[in-house]
Amino acid sequence: MKVCKFGGSSVADDIQVAKIRDIITADETRRIVVVSAPGKRHKDDTKVTDLLIECAGRCLSEKDHTEVLDEIVERYAVIQRGLNLDEAIVEEIRADLTARIARKEEISAACFMDAMKAAGEDNSARIVAEAFRKIGVPAEYVNPRDAGLLLSDDFGNAQLLPESYQNLEKALKDRDYLIIFPGFFGYTKAGEIATFPRGGSDITGSILAAAVKADVYENFTDVDAVYPVDPRHVPEVSVGISEMTYREMRELSYAGFGVFQDEAIIPAVKAQIPINIRNTNRPEAPGTMIVHHRRARQGSVVGIASSVGFCTLYIDKYMMNREVGFGRRLLQILEDEGISYEHMPSGIDNVSVVFREDNFTPEVEGRVRDHIMRELQPDNLQIERGTCLIMIVGEGLYYTPGMAAHATLALFREGISLDMMNQGSSEISMMFGVQSSHREAAVRALYHAFFKE
Repeated sequence: MKVCKFGGSSVADDIQVAKIRDIITADETRRIVVVSAPGKRHKDDTKVTDLLIECAGRCLSEKDHTEVLDEIVERYAVIQRGLNLDEAIVEEIRADLTARIARKEEISAACFMDAMKAAGEDNSARIVAEAFRKIGVPAEYVNPRDAGLLLSDDFGNAQLLPESYQNLEKALKDRDYLIIFPGFFGYTKAGEIATFPRGGSDITGSILAAAVKADVYENFTDVDAVYPVDPRHVPEVSVGISEMTYREMRELSYAGFGVFQDEAIIPAVKAQIPINIRNTNRPEAPGTMIVHHRRARQGSVVGIASSVGFCTLYIDKYMMNREVGFGRRLLQILEDEGISYEHMPSGIDNVSVVFREDNFTPEVEGRVRDHIMRELQPDNLQIERGTCLIMIVGEGLYYTPGMAAHATLALFREGISLDMMNQGSSEISMMFGVQSSHREAAVRALYHAFFKE
């Protein structure tokens, strides 16, 4: 059995939904379909999820929401008309949205926002199921509540409850009809809708694949494969990655690969379900297979990823290594401000802490600086913003000498100085910190060093 997930671009309009029908009917082992909310049809278009967020915001602020509501309904009507479906499905969608809005006074603002956001995927699944029935394929929309997909009540950032796996296996396995399942959301034990973080349809697909012990989890998007580097930084990249491991994908996703939501890997990793990234628009392309283990050539790199928006805290103190509890106290100061760290390379008398700068306002920075000076009494303290992290990833890095030298030489030739360097304990990745203004030049230099020489 295969579980197939289709992203927003794959359900953006009637033409794309027709492609989904062709893909699913071409392989009888594709038995569970997870869908996102309709995405952009063109560059200047708006995703349905964004329209739903705007609609919910208007409702919460007591502003007129009818125009946005009509625009949302029209997005589904385009699919209905293009596939010649019964007009009743559009009226059902409007009624569903109206019922959600009517509950605004009954629930918290966070709960209401989740209920509205989830309507994108929920109604996408309803209309896709109708599209399959139109061509005579037995297909049923399955609601996550009926299937037992239970989440914590952390609205907007909900986590799966463990009993969901058994519930889902019982509800979904060995059905004699095609299952169409909405991504992105589930239900709390109190019966309220809660959503995963943005991009959570990938998570839903992975959870379902693990629950039913699928042979493959096919994740359909709008690219032929995962590329070894972001084409926006290196337009000349043309050959995708044919196979990579879960560990490689996790490292690359963390550092900015946007093809696959990194949290979505976790259920598949635990169940050892292979993940196949494929293109809805070119289903004949084999895509990228993400597996538990692969044979890697020594010294080979699978990908290079980069991500901006980091701060680096540098601390120097003579004899730091003799001071028991120094690192714990430093991290406690960051914890008190609600700051989690990403990396923490250190030396004998110095330590660097890398963290995301989203919430690191000047006020927070002042408090952190004062607290560190008072508590740890460093010889020198420096905070630098605008750090870009670049990850070089590959199982072939393991036990291969000279890889760091190869990377640093490539950066040196471009006149790019390093703020830091760190290698993970797994030895399948190297992390470099550079100024964000050098991001594109650094990525290009590393790509040509490892893939073009």
